[in-house]
Amino acid sequence: GKVLNALAKRVPWLIGGSADLSPSTKTDIKGAASFEPGNYGGQNFHFGVREHGMGGVVNGMTLSHLRSYGSTFLVFADYMRAPIRLSAIMELASIWVFTHDSIGVGEDGPTHQPIEHLATLRAIPGLDTIRPGDANEVAYAWRAALEDASRPTALIFSRQALPTLDRSKYAPAEGTLKGGYVLADCDGTPDVILIATGSELALVVNAHEKLLADGVKSRVVSMPSWYRYELQSEEYKESVLPSSVPSRLAVEQAGEMGWHRYVGLKGRTITMSTFGASAPISKLQDKYGFTLDNVVKVAREMLETNNG
Repeated sequence: GKVLNALAKRVPWLIGGSADLSPSTKTDIKGAASFEPGNYGGQNFHFGVREHGMGGVVNGMTLSHLRSYGSTFLVFADYMRAPIRLSAIMELASIWVFTHDSIGVGEDGPTHQPIEHLATLRAIPGLDTIRPGDANEVAYAWRAALEDASRPTALIFSRQALPTLDRSKYAPAEGTLKGGYVLADCDGTPDVILIATGSELALVVNAHEKLLADGVKSRVVSMPSWYRYELQSEEYKESVLPSSVPSRLAVEQAGEMGWHRYVGLKGRTITMSTFGASAPISKLQDKYGFTLDNVVKVAREMLETNNG
């Protein structure tokens, strides 16, 4: 919400709203009027509980050369699949803002916890799906969406608060614009590469630090946008994920589909293979293995297997 509001002050034609979830998706433009009868200059749109209709309106405004966005919970992307797909077919720069992106939704349970949704969005040709891992990556994700007028962008945000990584210690978040980048590294060639997006990024950074302390040469790759990463040169991609390092572990609170493209046959994932459950997020993370101890354990087991 803070990034959106900072941008709206400088981009008055940035307009949009949510499907009756603005307080939760943080997509209200503070201090701006609502678009309504008698005031067609408002920046805030109240679409109501009608995700499909919201998608059509956002596409229409984008066709009129406005920068328009629509927001809802990620699990409700199913209700607006057609307008999202059409925005990609028509090469519209529509911005789709999805929050509450994982089992981090917690007590609302499996009906509100997206599992397969990231994979289905990533599967849409021409849709740039970005899942940033901290506040700095969020800023660059919004920059990517606004600078690109030739394709739609899906911005995927968590419900829970995330730590902001110390960029004086780790690589600049500008790497977000390339889709994937080396966030933290070791001296020389790494033994293991930990890959993550979104809320799991801080988790793998902590695992990286523990592995380094234990003498394991580790690298962390942040990969918020598969779409943008695939646009990079083969040389760049080889520098991020060297083919000489088969021990790769991807960590994401979503379905596994697609990750083997990056971890390879000898790599592993900590992902979701079932629907979630209704419980506090800490209990869900323990249940499904999204903990520091489990990430380190799986990384070590993978290294032992691959190194014979």
